[in-house]
Amino acid sequence: MPDSNKCPKKSESLWKGWDRKAQKNGLRRQVYAVNGDYYVGEWKDNVKHGKGTQVWKKNGAIYEGDWKFGKRDGYGTLSLPDQQTGKCRRVYSGWWKGDKKSGYGIQFFGPKEYYEGEWCGSQRSGWGRMYYSNGDIYEGQWENDKPNGEGMLRLKNGNRYEGCWERGMKNGAGRFFHLDHGQLFEGFWVDNMAKCGTMMDFGRDEAPEPTQFPIPEVKILDPDGVLAEALAMFKKTEEGD
Repeated sequence: MPDSNKCPKKSESLWKGWDRKAQKNGLRRQVYAVNGDYYVGEWKDNVKHGKGTQVWKKNGAIYEGDWKFGKRDGYGTLSLPDQQTGKCRRVYSGWWKGDKKSGYGIQFFGPKEYYEGEWCGSQRSGWGRMYYSNGDIYEGQWENDKPNGEGMLRLKNGNRYEGCWERGMKNGAGRFFHLDHGQLFEGFWVDNMAKCGTMMDFGRDEAPEPTQFPIPEVKILDPDGVLAEALAMFKKTEEGD
């Protein structure tokens, strides 16, 4: 005989069931935002976590890759629609941290202009190589999205600068190889301008357009000492300014 004193089991409130079903965990096919953006991929505790693809409606950007706690984190690729063809083109492929480019990655600025190297906080920082659309190539250290530290700039015509950089400009000791004329300038630079140094013949016999007359041999007894003294005086003047 059934126990008449036993209380009937209470039914769960409908809103609790709906809320439980609305919790996003695991793989979801498509989840739309109110602005039209949508995400396809893995979730954890209601945030994007794992592998997934995000599409932004406003600019047509697409990110495919790793997520951690709602942010791009790990390896992923960002693409944008091409204004001319209408098709998506890859803009960045590499590592992310906290929704920003961080670690090694390749950024495409145009069909013939791209950077491959290290990033920090979505800026080029560390070691990297930049291919410019005009044919020039810079390889060396970067900071705050600009060449900074030791680096080499090789121009399209083969001439090159090797030395120090600061804020994206030649600053400090450096050497400029004028291989088209068969000359080498070695000295000190300030904001892309050579302030003092020595010019000498370098590979003049193989140069395509050598200078008309060779540089005469230096006759002073201590050319290195004279240059060092001039550099010291120039640096002191710069610091005084």
